[in-house]
Amino acid sequence: MNDFKKHLRRILIIALIIFFCYILQTSVLSRYPLAGVTPNILICVVATYGFMKGRRYGILIGFCTGLLLDIYSGVLFGLYALVYMYIGLLNGLFKKQFFGDDLRLPMILIGTSDLIYGVLSYFVLFTIRSQKDFSFYFMNVIMPEVVYTLVVSIFVYYAILHINNWIEKFEKKGSDRIGNY
Repeated sequence: MNDFKKHLRRILIIALIIFFCYILQTSVLSRYPLAGVTPNILICVVATYGFMKGRRYGILIGFCTGLLLDIYSGVLFGLYALVYMYIGLLNGLFKKQFFGDDLRLPMILIGTSDLIYGVLSYFVLFTIRSQKDFSFYFMNVIMPEVVYTLVVSIFVYYAILHINNWIEKFEKKGSDRIGNY
C-alpha cells in the first residue's frame, strides 16, 4: 500500500508539472515570442524525465503530454502523442549517461529533441498542404525555436531536477521511517 501512495504522489506531481508547463507554454510564453517563435517547454519536460528516469517514464510522460497537446490543438489527433512518446523513448536511452549536475547532456538532448520535433512537424503538417520551403522554415522557425527552448530549458531542467530530488529524498525518508519500526 505504501508503494501505491508513493507512485500516486509521484504521478500527481508529474501531472501538475505537465499541466503547469502546458499553461505556461500556451498562455504566458505565447504572448512573448522571440523571433516569431515560442519555446517548447513540454519538450523539455519529456526529454528531462526521459533521460532522468529512463525509457518507461519517457514513453509515458511523452504520450500523456502529446495527448494533452492533441486534445487542445485539433490538428491530427494522435500526432503529438506519437512524436512526444518517441522523443521520451529516445531520451530514456541516455539514462545511464545522466548525471544531475552536468548540464551538457541535458542541453544536447533537449536541443536534439526539439530539432526532431520541428522537422517531424514540418514534414507531417506542411508537406500535406504542399508547402515545401523547408530551408526557410528550418532557418526561420525550427532553429530559433531550438535556441529559445534551450535558453528556457535551463530553468525548466533545474526545476524538474530539484523537484525530482525532493521527491526521492521524501520517499527515502519515508522508507527509512518504516524500516526503523
